[in-house]
Amino acid sequence: MNVRILDQRTPEERDRPFLPGAGKTWLLPFYDVFSRAAGGRALHERAVELAGVEPGQSVVDVGCGTGNLSLAVLAAQPAARVTGLDPDADALRRAARKARRRGVDLTLTQGYADRIPAQDDSLDHVVSSLALHHLDDDGRSAFARDALRALRPGGVVTIADFGGPSSDAEDGDHHAHGHGHGRVFAHALRHLPWIKRSRAAHSPVMSRDHGDGVIALLAEAGFDDAREVAHAELRFGRVAFVQATRPLN
Repeated sequence: MNVRILDQRTPEERDRPFLPGAGKTWLLPFYDVFSRAAGGRALHERAVELAGVEPGQSVVDVGCGTGNLSLAVLAAQPAARVTGLDPDADALRRAARKARRRGVDLTLTQGYADRIPAQDDSLDHVVSSLALHHLDDDGRSAFARDALRALRPGGVVTIADFGGPSSDAEDGDHHAHGHGHGRVFAHALRHLPWIKRSRAAHSPVMSRDHGDGVIALLAEAGFDDAREVAHAELRFGRVAFVQATRPLN
């Protein structure tokens, strides 16, 4: 078993702000509890199924947080070589503890989505779950360009994130019904006004649903065949699974 945490941040990035996976730092201990309650495990398993990782393939999980998607990849394909990338050191430490308990090999890298820890043309898969909406438009574009750089020709990016045709209606429903059970989980209750105010006040980025924006994002970066391949209607809204391939030439 080899579980390690690396820090690829430059000195200039030490104070670079980011939005934690749970919305606020103090909510991190609750993250996995509410992820399970909200159906996160099924979401991760579906993303892994769609990605189709094969033995020996290299995978980077962008915005890995506490490691749930990375560990789902390894559960489905133990022979994969998986790296989780996230700016949150506390979340990475939790991911490392979970990987050690499971007895799997996992590399965790502290860093940002616009600088994927891989050489050019070296990855078979880039995956991400409920992370891109934490980035602003420039951050998402930079991620897409760097994913294209890091993937080998024919490599695949698979993204699960909020969005799609029913998002606007669901936004209205969440706003109308106000506060509900489990309000501490920022993903599940991302629409609530107090969370939006907190993010606007304390974060340089704004979380938003972007519907088909991920498809356009990947297409504009140069990926082939960017499309929604599946979706899931969960308690906290619609999640779209978007996939694209790096061109062969």
